[in-house]
Amino acid sequence: MNQRTIKNPVTLSGVGLHSGKMARMTIKPAGDNAGVCFVRTDLPGKPTVKVTAANAVNDEKISRCSAIESQGVRIYTVEHVMAALNGLGIDNVTIEIDGEEVPGLDGSSLEISKAFQQAGIVEGHAPKNIFVIQEPIVVSNKTATLVIVPHDQLSVSYTLNYDHPLLRSQFYSQAIDAHSFASQLAAARTFCLESEVGEIKSCGLAKGANYQNTLVMSAQGPLENTLRFPDECARHKVLDIVGDLFLLGYPVRGAVYATKSGHRLNRALVRKIEAQRQKYNHVAYGRAKAPEGSGRVYNIDEIMKVLPHRYPFLFVDRVIEIEPGKKGIGIKNVTINDAFFQGHFPQKAVMPGVIMIEAMAQTAGIVVLTSGTHNGKVALFMSISDVKFRKVVYPGDQLLMEVEIIRDRERTAHVKGVGRVGADVAIEAQMTFSYTDANYLNG
Repeated sequence: MNQRTIKNPVTLSGVGLHSGKMARMTIKPAGDNAGVCFVRTDLPGKPTVKVTAANAVNDEKISRCSAIESQGVRIYTVEHVMAALNGLGIDNVTIEIDGEEVPGLDGSSLEISKAFQQAGIVEGHAPKNIFVIQEPIVVSNKTATLVIVPHDQLSVSYTLNYDHPLLRSQFYSQAIDAHSFASQLAAARTFCLESEVGEIKSCGLAKGANYQNTLVMSAQGPLENTLRFPDECARHKVLDIVGDLFLLGYPVRGAVYATKSGHRLNRALVRKIEAQRQKYNHVAYGRAKAPEGSGRVYNIDEIMKVLPHRYPFLFVDRVIEIEPGKKGIGIKNVTINDAFFQGHFPQKAVMPGVIMIEAMAQTAGIVVLTSGTHNGKVALFMSISDVKFRKVVYPGDQLLMEVEIIRDRERTAHVKGVGRVGADVAIEAQMTFSYTDANYLNG
């Protein structure tokens, strides 16, 4: 998948939900790798604030919206436009705005999403910079919890639980793609409880809110309004998560499970995801370019399209210098969060030798199954021989697994593998596989 932008500019105007001030926002196409940049056209020099995790405002006082800031320039309530961008898969735009808060419109992402679709969404030439969650992340605050775990696409599940007769244990779950976002999430509007209105206004917020752009939930239902979905409030919480996750500045793949969370907890999750991305930067951020003269690179997205393995039994993070059907180098970043450390010598974390063999086997699977001669097949172990464990592998090590296909026949393959940590050999082995129809795994 390549990065995307819009074909034509779009302009939207309206009152900010919290500031009550009018603002005009023009969203323009941007080139590959530009990201999402806000430009304050109302300020001298028209300063730019790029959407990145570092620029996400982490002020504890901001709980009813999300904001970005750079060099003292701030833009509030960005989550609904960010949700539309993330939900529709748009990576690069420039947003010119003449005020400090994004127009609230109807309190959802509906008008923004429709504007993008009418403008046209076009692909660029650079691959998307998608970060695939590598390890589970948990953030919590009192009774609110937010979890993201490895998954092959972005999905969000939310449990709403207010002390309110209509909002007890409301649940909504959605896999996020352009179609599901546009049809199931974009129209879900922001909301508050009728009992919260006085407190919110006493904090100087909701100056631009009204019964049309905000669902004010009484015991009987929304005041002077009707619901678009029976679970519209839970859907809006999912929309907010989709928007807040894009404060990272890049799309994420993982399964999110949320209970009673809001913008502050969403931003805490963003900080932890960015920390994990930096940790695994050389593993799963974007699509790496192979060094000149070397073979193809398979990142974690592409590996999961070839191998049937999934967390916690996927032990290769990337395959580089691959010559399909001949040889390749697999990378396994060993971390203390790997599931096998919980039971394998928990007093002294040591990578199990059988896991090293399995990691080499998975690397070999990528090499043989991408040759084009074994389509629709999976490779199963037949035998292992000449195994030698030469070095202990600890958390923090990076295991490089060099595999070479010695013999590849219609039904079997013989592979030689060497695993190294730095310049030191950690493991050697020879492996034989048999090819079986992939339908075998379906029982």
